[in-house]
Amino acid sequence: MPAYLALVLHAHLPFVRHPEHERFLEEDWFFEALTETYLPLLDVLEGLARDGIRYRLTFSLSPTLLSMLSDPLLQQRYRDYLDQRLHALAGEHERTLGDPDFHPLVQFYTERYQHLRRRFVDDCAMDVSQSFRRLMEAGHIEIITCAATHGYLPLLAVNEESLYAQLAMAVRTHERILGRRPRGIWLPECGYFPGLETVLAQFGLDYFFVDTHGLLNADPRPKYGVHRPVRTPGGPAVFARDYESSKQVWSTDEGYPGHAAYRDFYRDAGFDVDAPHMHTLRHAGIATFTGLKYHRITGKTDLKEPYHPERARACAADHAAHFAHNRAKQLARLAASFDRSPIVVCPYDAELFGHWWFEIGRAHV
Repeated sequence: MPAYLALVLHAHLPFVRHPEHERFLEEDWFFEALTETYLPLLDVLEGLARDGIRYRLTFSLSPTLLSMLSDPLLQQRYRDYLDQRLHALAGEHERTLGDPDFHPLVQFYTERYQHLRRRFVDDCAMDVSQSFRRLMEAGHIEIITCAATHGYLPLLAVNEESLYAQLAMAVRTHERILGRRPRGIWLPECGYFPGLETVLAQFGLDYFFVDTHGLLNADPRPKYGVHRPVRTPGGPAVFARDYESSKQVWSTDEGYPGHAAYRDFYRDAGFDVDAPHMHTLRHAGIATFTGLKYHRITGKTDLKEPYHPERARACAADHAAHFAHNRAKQLARLAASFDRSPIVVCPYDAELFGHWWFEIGRAHV
């Protein structure tokens, strides 16, 4: 009996676009996610396709994120963002000459940002949404939608017009940018209320996702728990998060991303380095995150050790193998006790990979 593993990545950012300002701090959220998550994920997915590896992945791109990815102003500003960091890295190259720990890191980031700039400008023609579209049209990924502004639908349901507007705009934006209507939807914060499935069906949405308790607390309780989809009275099917695989990745104490060898997200050169070439990355003269991070997690201490990318990457390979091994054992266990094919649904925020867990988002440099 076959058994299935479903990887679902939910990609969303709030809409931030301020043409009235030359630079706007909150736009950096979008630029950081492009740098650390969306472009690196494209590297991974397109690399698999080039190598002839058959894979299937569900990827939600929220309407606000799709709109920003396809916006010419934000595209130009992101190119400038990359150029600013390359300029700062030239200064860092001189500052760290002779330092055995930090100079190799500066070289690492320089190669990385050069690669990202070529990737964005030359390969993607500055529109990452269309690169994801090509992967969808090739059959490698299924792109689903989300509510228009990631509004929490159980709260918006008190006003039917708001609920319908969130879904109508989501479907319209998806079709306008990606060329086809979405078949599925990621409910914001996995928020469900009885009857929502009937509204989803009116927009041609065939399936959605809920958290673990969304199915385990259902009445009647599903025979197969979260390891089979359930057809709702309104028509669409519902899939639920598998708790075991989620805990392995997300748990602060037991999850992979907290390993001491991995890059520390919060320790940033923007706060550590007081030099003119780094001041150009500040906003209104105030230090902020730059994306240049030279230290590893080390442990629950303020004394952080230098980051070593290749050691961390080897650790990530071990963790990936451990995850795959455990999922294979889990699926075999479920298949042995079920009378039909089980499915383990592993949904994660896309930004976990590359942004919070830097090493998993690296396919190149």
